[in-house]
Amino acid sequence: MRTLVMKFGGTSVGSAQAIKLAADLVLRETPKWQHTVVVVSAMRGVTDALIHGAATAAHGDDQAYRGIAADLRVKHTLAVAELLSNAEARTSLLVAIEGYLDEFASFCRSIHVLGEVTPRAMDTISSLGERMNARVVAARLQEAGLPARAIDATDLIVTDQRFQQATPLMDATRERVDAHLVPLLEQGVLPVITGFIGATRDGITTTLGRGGSDYSASILGAVLNADEVWTLTDVDGVLTADPRIVPEARVIPELSYAEVGELAYFGAKVLHPKTIHPVIEHNIPLWVKNTFNPTCPGTRIVSDPMGTRGTVKAVTAITGLSMVTVEGRGMMGVPGIAARTFAAVASQGANVLMISQASSEQSICFVIPTADVTPVIAALEEELALEITRRDIDRVWSMSDIVIVSAVGAGLRGTPGVAAALFNALAAQAINVIAIAQGSSDCSISLVVNADQATPAVRQIHEQVINHG
Repeated sequence: MRTLVMKFGGTSVGSAQAIKLAADLVLRETPKWQHTVVVVSAMRGVTDALIHGAATAAHGDDQAYRGIAADLRVKHTLAVAELLSNAEARTSLLVAIEGYLDEFASFCRSIHVLGEVTPRAMDTISSLGERMNARVVAARLQEAGLPARAIDATDLIVTDQRFQQATPLMDATRERVDAHLVPLLEQGVLPVITGFIGATRDGITTTLGRGGSDYSASILGAVLNADEVWTLTDVDGVLTADPRIVPEARVIPELSYAEVGELAYFGAKVLHPKTIHPVIEHNIPLWVKNTFNPTCPGTRIVSDPMGTRGTVKAVTAITGLSMVTVEGRGMMGVPGIAARTFAAVASQGANVLMISQASSEQSICFVIPTADVTPVIAALEEELALEITRRDIDRVWSMSDIVIVSAVGAGLRGTPGVAAALFNALAAQAINVIAIAQGSSDCSISLVVNADQATPAVRQIHEQVINHG
C-alpha cells in the first residue's frame, strides 16, 4: 500500500489563508496515494505564547496568561470563521478550542499559586497549540469533502520520560500505530495528527523538542513503512545557504541523509536535527517542499543521491558560541586527560559542537554554547586541579563571540583540494580561521571564526567554493 506522510510546519498552517493552501495541497495529493497521513504544528507563534504564559505565571504574573488566552481565542475564532461555512461545524470546533484554552488558564492559575512550572507541566501546556490546530485543519479538510479526523499523537507516539526533549520508543510506538492508526487508514480515514508531542507508557504528555513536528512525521513514516515523508514549510527546499545571509542561495535538488543531518546539526533551520534517524532504517525518501509554492519540486533526501561526490553543496553557521581551551606543556603523553576533560563537560550537560586537538597533545579546544561556559570552566578546574597545581596544565580559558562555519558535502574527506579551496576563499577576504575540524561522517569541514567575520565567511565560501568551485 502506497503511503504518504505530509507534515505542515507552523508557517504552513499559521493562518486561515495558509491552512486553505495546505488543505488544497492535501486534496490534490490524496488521490495519488492509497493512504495519506497529515501531521500538523501549532499555528505560528502559539507555542511561544503558551510557554510565555506559563513562565510569567511562575514568576508571579497572574495577568499575562489571561491576555494570552484571550488573544489565542480571537486568533483561532477568526481562523475558524474564515475556514468553515457550516455553522454547526464552527460551533463544535470553537467549543473544543475553548476547552483547551480553559485548560491552559487552569494550569497557569495553579502555576501562579505554586510559583514554579515543572518540565512535565510545560510539556502539557505547550502541547495545546497542536491539539487545537489539528482539529482546525481536520475540520477544513472535512468541509472539502475528505474523511479527515483529528488524532492526538499521545495515543500513538510512545516516549521515555525526558520531558521537553523526549525520545521515542519505536517498538512501543509501532504497536500503538498498528493498533490505533492502521485500522483507521484501512477504513479510509485521513488522520490529522498532532506533531511535536507524544506520551509516556502511562499516558503522560511529553514533547520532542522545539521543531519536533518534523521528527513526529519521520517517526510515523518509519513505523508505517511509508513510501515518502514530506515536510512542508515556507521555503522551496534545502538551500545552499541561509538566504538572509546569501540572497542568491538556491535549492539543492538532492541530498544524502548524512549531508542533511550535518546541515541540521550545524544550524540549518529546515529540519529538526533528529528527523533523519527514523527514516534511514527503512530508506524512506524525505522531501522538503514549499506549501506556498507547490509547483517547486523541493529537495529530495535519500541514502545515495545522484551527483558529484567531493563537492561542497552548502554552507551554514552556528552563532552564540564560545571556544574553551585546556592547554599545558605537561599534558603531552599523560593518559586520560581528554576523557576527564569531556567527563567534566558532560557533568554540566553542555553540548559540544566541535573538538580540535593539537597533534603535540599540548592543547584541547572545543566549542560549546556561550551560556554553558562558566559552569564548564568551573567543572574543568575542579576536575583538573591536581594537574593545574603541578603545572601539567597551564590554564583553562575561553574565547567568546565565535561562530562555527561548516561546509557540507559528501566525500569531502577523500577529495584533494577542498580544504585548500576553503582557506583560499577566506584568505582572499583576510578572514582568520581560529580552529578547524573535519567530521568523521566524511560530509563536513568546520571552521571557527570570530563572530564579526561569520557573515563574510559564509558569503565568500558560497561565492568562491559553491558557485565557482
